[in-house]
Amino acid sequence: MIKYDFKKDYSVDELDFGGETEEQASHKVKFVEDNLWTKLERAGKKITFAKDIKALFYYMRDSYIPWYRKAIVVAGLVYFIVPLDAIPDFAPIIGYLDDLGVITSLLKYLGKELVPYYKY
Repeated sequence: MIKYDFKKDYSVDELDFGGETEEQASHKVKFVEDNLWTKLERAGKKITFAKDIKALFYYMRDSYIPWYRKAIVVAGLVYFIVPLDAIPDFAPIIGYLDDLGVITSLLKYLGKELVPYYKY
């Protein structure tokens, strides 16, 4: 089971999605599966876009979605999970603005394709 070590500084290469294979992308999917719920629990009521993150998660888990579409969603979810943000999450009020921007971009990109995944 892959767990993010919050004391370790991950290199860009370890979290990069450029030109990777399906196998490499599936490794990052596992990372998201193992760490997303912990991050959502910690964020608690600080964020209003938790339902969007859950929909993205279920989209990522759908076996009918091609892996290269999943890789885009996984990249956004990894950004949400990993504390290496443009704006640190512990900053009052504005800490989750960069995460919101990434998630909103994903929602805009996927459009109506994501609607069925809000039912979960």
